[in-house]
Amino acid sequence: MTATDAAMARTAPLPVAPSGDLAAAVRSALDTVRDPELDEPVTDLGFVERLEVEAGRVVVRLRLPTYFCAPNFAFLMVADAYDAVSSVPGVVTTEVVLQDHFAAEAINQGVAARAGFVASFAGEAVDELDGLRADFLRKAVLAGTDRVCRALTAAGRDRAELAGLTLGDAPAGADRERLRARRHELGLPAGDGDPLLVDSWTGAAVPAGELTRHLGLARLTRTGQEANSAVCRGMLRARYPQVAEEEGRS
Repeated sequence: MTATDAAMARTAPLPVAPSGDLAAAVRSALDTVRDPELDEPVTDLGFVERLEVEAGRVVVRLRLPTYFCAPNFAFLMVADAYDAVSSVPGVVTTEVVLQDHFAAEAINQGVAARAGFVASFAGEAVDELDGLRADFLRKAVLAGTDRVCRALTAAGRDRAELAGLTLGDAPAGADRERLRARRHELGLPAGDGDPLLVDSWTGAAVPAGELTRHLGLARLTRTGQEANSAVCRGMLRARYPQVAEEEGRS
């Protein structure tokens, strides 16, 4: 299963306490929260175990594939979920609860206090997570580049042409817009008239002489990302058998 296919194979709707339009708006906000490494929404991955919405009070319960998932990745997802839900009009209080994780207490308390990663892991963490987030966005740009380039070559474009194409030359659709969004998040050129192939650090167009190396790195990044996604999905289902049942009802 490719990442694109996986993104379409959504989990069953989250169990929610009744609150009409507010619950739907909160769910939509959670759809924007991504696993930083896999570049997929936590809702698609099955990481949201339950969403409780009542009278403006929202509780989000998260679950991860293993007890020892990297705490920095987990912190980003919990913090991003908190920010996304808190921004929804009508939400009065937000609580995000990471469950069944060795660092859950530190993460939950740190996010609730808006303390940041270093303060939440005092004496253990030395840096905040902005650099880590940017590194994963660069990988997402590379993976997305491979997806749109594969679509172009499948449509008959010669690989040698790719260095001269623009982002607007890529087939319209979810993969192109996903790539555009990741480039925009990094501050890279993301308009239709901007180069299709750019350095994920500088935003400079990739020269024809670097085409083979760049496309090889993009392909390797995409296959690694999709392999990790498949492993995480499998581990989550092994740890929480009800996930497969939820998907079967979707």
